[in-house]
Amino acid sequence: MRGSQFIAAEGLVHGWLVRHSIGVLRVTMGLVFLAFGALKYIPGASPAQDLAVTTTRLLTFGTVPDPVALVLIATLECGIGLSLVVGRGLRVTIYLLALELLGILSPLVLLPQRLFPAPFHTPTLEGQYVLKDIVLVGAAMVVATTFRGARIGFSARGPAPVGRASARHRAEASRATI
Repeated sequence: MRGSQFIAAEGLVHGWLVRHSIGVLRVTMGLVFLAFGALKYIPGASPAQDLAVTTTRLLTFGTVPDPVALVLIATLECGIGLSLVVGRGLRVTIYLLALELLGILSPLVLLPQRLFPAPFHTPTLEGQYVLKDIVLVGAAMVVATTFRGARIGFSARGPAPVGRASARHRAEASRATI
């Protein structure tokens, strides 16, 4: 492949990514939430079940019975997942997702000794499970920007976020957006 052909192919791939990457991120994130939420309906199927129940018990001061907490978490995760997959009700979903992510990451503060035991503070399997959820926070931030109109576009300086930026940036983006 010649240099100019490579650049042209790269441009086609880049254009496809600009048009579709946030939608793909939203749907795949929804599938992850659906899958992990569904596992919580099956007793013992979720590797995070005990951690979720323990965390909920701490957050609610023991006022919510464990089986009820697990069903509520599963329902919340499945609802978030379904909304992300179909792309409907995203405004409410983003707020629920923020609440869910606070709950998912709260063991870092509430149960650090369980996630990173001594002597070397290496993460347990549960700790690794919670740490990977930091990626979900980043993904949620990207998806959250879209319900108010942000999108990826092209500018003269290369790809740039397009949305509620300065008037000059919006004008540039409107001329160059795919």
